[in-house]
Amino acid sequence: MKQRICRFIFYRLLGWKYVMTVPFHDKCVICVAPHTTNWDLIMGKLFYGALGRKACFMMKKEWFVFPLGLLFRAIGGIPVDRKRKNSLVDQMSERFALSRWFNLAITPEGTRKANAEWKKGFYYIALKSGVPILLFGIDYPSRTITCTRSFIPSGDIEMDMREIKEYYKLFRGKHPRNFSIGENPDK
Repeated sequence: MKQRICRFIFYRLLGWKYVMTVPFHDKCVICVAPHTTNWDLIMGKLFYGALGRKACFMMKKEWFVFPLGLLFRAIGGIPVDRKRKNSLVDQMSERFALSRWFNLAITPEGTRKANAEWKKGFYYIALKSGVPILLFGIDYPSRTITCTRSFIPSGDIEMDMREIKEYYKLFRGKHPRNFSIGENPDK
């Protein structure tokens, strides 16, 4: 029932589509970009729901106040306290180890504003957990969500991050001025 509702809203009402050439995994980190608006969360949840899948996501703890906190937790939200110096990598890695199934969606920019210095937590979580990273791009002009690339992190973060940023050059967020991969991802 939920899948049918998500399909109806995502495909019929909103007119979105998707292109996916990589297989789903029971355990993976889903890297999502560009992230330029709060609507990205809604579009992502509708998309994944239309496919009959569930993904968790991390979000700053300030959003988890009543009644929003109940809603965010119900749809897979994991509150993050950015002020505390605790190891989210270790926490998420442990959750991967203890779960038979766990898909974790993360926006590498860490904000809806232009930020060329992407957070690398998603990379380190996948590396420590030994799970693949699936690259999902949101393109508002074509109303398409695309995933044509996945990989296991090599441990060479500079090389891997260049490849990841290069992949996202093809996509335009709802507010394109709020997205940056840096001046030259090849440097």
